[in-house]
Amino acid sequence: MSLPHAILTALLERPSSGLELTRRFDKSIGYFWSATHQQIYRELGKLEADGLIRALPAEQPARGQKKSYEVLPAGRAELVRWTAAAQEPKPLRDTLLLRLRAAAVVGTAGLRDDLRRHLDLHRVQLAEYEEIERRDFPPGKDSPQDRLQHLVLRAGIDLETFWTRWLEHALAELAELPPEQDR
Repeated sequence: MSLPHAILTALLERPSSGLELTRRFDKSIGYFWSATHQQIYRELGKLEADGLIRALPAEQPARGQKKSYEVLPAGRAELVRWTAAAQEPKPLRDTLLLRLRAAAVVGTAGLRDDLRRHLDLHRVQLAEYEEIERRDFPPGKDSPQDRLQHLVLRAGIDLETFWTRWLEHALAELAELPPEQDR
């Protein structure tokens, strides 16, 4: 996935200014693809230069007025091409797992506290996702767009559920290790 494609997706959902895009990233897309305000503005300029989006004409000319953007046919075509293209799954790279592997040879000192911290963070994120699901996807809300967006949210819920269960299991395993493992 790439930032240009995330922006094209967001703009096809609703034409927006850079500031509005940043806010929307913070509230939805940012859960699985983050971008800073500066990255979004830089990418908007590139997309416009490439003829994939255009700034909408202002209703009234005003200095400092925010520009809103919409996707042009070439931008839609690029998003269609990208969506249909095959992509290999990315291998998992997680520092916490690497640290756990290192603990097998150097000891677990300090690791339990960080695992508990991670568990708390994943529990909070899981609760947030579940609240979004209750709020935004009530029974009967099943248009094709709703179903696909809900599927993305379910991926987040399932990942947070996995991490919560795995961290609980990891903490239980660490509790059973002999004290000399805490070197």
